[in-house]
Amino acid sequence: MAIKYRIDKRSNQKKNTRIKYFFDINKCHVCPYRNGCYKENAKTKTYSITIKSDYHKNQEAFQKTQYFKERFKTRYMIEAKNSELKNIHGYSRCDAAGLSNMQLQGAVSIFAVNLKRILKLKGEVCPNEKK
Repeated sequence: MAIKYRIDKRSNQKKNTRIKYFFDINKCHVCPYRNGCYKENAKTKTYSITIKSDYHKNQEAFQKTQYFKERFKTRYMIEAKNSELKNIHGYSRCDAAGLSNMQLQGAVSIFAVNLKRILKLKGEVCPNEKK
């Protein structure tokens, strides 16, 4: 369907190579899928595809391995705990100045999260628990 295509080697911009396809507007006028694709009074219709570099292909293959999936499950749990520390217990920004105050705030925040977990495991009521 494309009437021509052009390969853009964007090495000077440190971006991946792109293939740009050009389509005939006269065919777009009668196409049943033109809604959302073709804009009225447009002079040209193009579609671009970015070619993945070897680094992206290798990373995509690595993400399909069992090792990555197991490690990602562990990361999800750690990220959830970090999110709780940051958003609920004020671990994102220190309230006082100085290294010792920052260490104290971190220790208290982590202690509060651990205490909440102990209460939850014992079956007692936890503060900030949504019911």
